[in-house]
Amino acid sequence: MPITAPVPAPASTPGAAVAVQDRLAPLLPGLGVAALLAAVAVPAARLTGSPLVSPMVLAMVAGILIRNVAGPLPGLTPGLKVAMRPVLRAGIVLLGARLTFGDLGAIGLSGAAVVTVALVSTFLATTLAARVLGVERGLGQLIAAGTSVCGASAVMAVNTVTRAPDEDVAYAIACVTVFGSLSMLLFPLLAAPLGFSAEAYGLWAGASIHEVAQAVGAGFAHGDVAGEVGTVAKLGRVILLAPLLLTLGALASRRRGPDGANGAAPRAPLPWFVFGFLAVVALNSAVALPGAAVSGAGTLSLLCLTMALGAMGLETDLKKLRLKGVRPLLLGAFAWVFIAVAAGVMVALTA
Repeated sequence: MPITAPVPAPASTPGAAVAVQDRLAPLLPGLGVAALLAAVAVPAARLTGSPLVSPMVLAMVAGILIRNVAGPLPGLTPGLKVAMRPVLRAGIVLLGARLTFGDLGAIGLSGAAVVTVALVSTFLATTLAARVLGVERGLGQLIAAGTSVCGASAVMAVNTVTRAPDEDVAYAIACVTVFGSLSMLLFPLLAAPLGFSAEAYGLWAGASIHEVAQAVGAGFAHGDVAGEVGTVAKLGRVILLAPLLLTLGALASRRRGPDGANGAAPRAPLPWFVFGFLAVVALNSAVALPGAAVSGAGTLSLLCLTMALGAMGLETDLKKLRLKGVRPLLLGAFAWVFIAVAAGVMVALTA
């Protein structure tokens, strides 16, 4: 009987493990620093107890300070790119866990119409104003998205399609943070002079204030009813981020043409993560997710988005930011006034 030699274990296994380690090693410094910024910014923002203080903005500011004091940090770049793309997209997908398609229905047909029309009209008016002011298309779209949808999260999500420089992202987030904070402070003072009921005021706040935390804070500043209506209206705007991204992706692809055709810029990528976001919303709409799961997904989403913003801060050169001038700031002010007036008029007409 012939004796067969034992089959040796595949030699590729250790080599494959080494290859994986070799690919991961360059990512760890950047990812580690971005994660550290998020780990510090999230509890720091919570300690203030103020919705005016966003952990995402804290992480971005800290990153900008580090980058502009220490100078370029090329060793962090590979990991920072991962934080600004896959980690960011995961955060947006997980954002869907706190939403349901019933959120828009909870404010009624007229309320849903106010939210939708305010969002669409603000985005279109802001992009048109960007052309008039001479603001670059990408930066104009980022400011338009941050104002019309949901602040910093929308800016980062839309940038997956626009592919604007990191300085544009930082400028847009600064705009929506400043003007959204002003809205949170001013709206409660305007409720009585405008004669809005609690429900009408909550709808106005939710339909026009930039960040979720800012809208919720402004709503509850006028009572529980206004706070609840404002929260639902604001979450309805967040849901509309998905069709906005898909529309912008399709338009960008059509504008840029096929990959490499006639020297045209590469076709804009379809934001596939939007379907993940919609899938999570659909799941939460069909089957109420456990409170622990929703809370965990919300925390993880916040950490991912904060990591992404910290990474963007670490890639932002203030010298380039200053070159943008005052025009984008004027655009942010225009968008802020437009959405407040447009939503306020529609609320008054439907009340």
